[in-house]
Amino acid sequence: MEQVISYFESIDPVLAAFYATVFTWALTALGAALVFFFKTMNRSVLDGMLGFTGGVMVAASFWSLLAPGIEMSPGEGFEKVIPAAVGFLLGALFLFGLDKVLPHLHINFKESEKEGIKTPWHKTTLLTLAITLHNIPEGLAVGVLFGGVAAGFDGASIGGAVALALGIGLQNFPEGFAVAMPLRRQGLSRRKSFMYGQASALVEPIAAVIGAWAVIAFQPILPYALAFAAGAMIFVVVEEVIPETQQDKHSDIAVLGFIGGFIVMMTLDVGLG
Repeated sequence: MEQVISYFESIDPVLAAFYATVFTWALTALGAALVFFFKTMNRSVLDGMLGFTGGVMVAASFWSLLAPGIEMSPGEGFEKVIPAAVGFLLGALFLFGLDKVLPHLHINFKESEKEGIKTPWHKTTLLTLAITLHNIPEGLAVGVLFGGVAAGFDGASIGGAVALALGIGLQNFPEGFAVAMPLRRQGLSRRKSFMYGQASALVEPIAAVIGAWAVIAFQPILPYALAFAAGAMIFVVVEEVIPETQQDKHSDIAVLGFIGGFIVMMTLDVGLG
């Protein structure tokens, strides 16, 4: 792991953000590839996977984004937390707006419960767009952290950025399977199910590059940008991930998955950051 961190320290931060999120996309693709080997997926397993995803996202929001953002903010007392509060709110509102506009359908929900503007798009496209929606803040978070390192902010470290990318990659693996398998159940071929599943994470490298570039170009926005990504991720967890795990009788398994994901991400961030 030290060699990985050293490598990322030696290259351009925007390129580092891109490589890190190509890794997170690759794990999504690897998870989606399981559709070639399994015909069905147990619902309890799916809910556990989604719970794990939520745990990683919540832990990352605090340990990797909000806490460093507050630490590097100027001022004392209430003044010090203002950038985090403003950025967090803007991130949540940004995802709120996308959620209302972008047509999508959450996993485990009926087609009649699709959200966003009305469209004749097929259910498979809507399912893929739902996951794409919550991959945007994940990619943005990784990019912003790498940009913060390049800008020389205290509290931003290559180890922390690598830990975040690793945590997101770990939760992307089951997420890829969780997307591909429902598509397979809709009647798509294994190949198409895989293609849709992996495509949902292609937005992460794009968001990462934008986030890293923005922070490097406009350094004072870093505390706001970190909190923005955190607010967007928390919105996704509360609005999408948690409700998806409560549609059946396996909510306890989902909660345990959430706890496991939180512990894994917290451990990675503290251990590597």
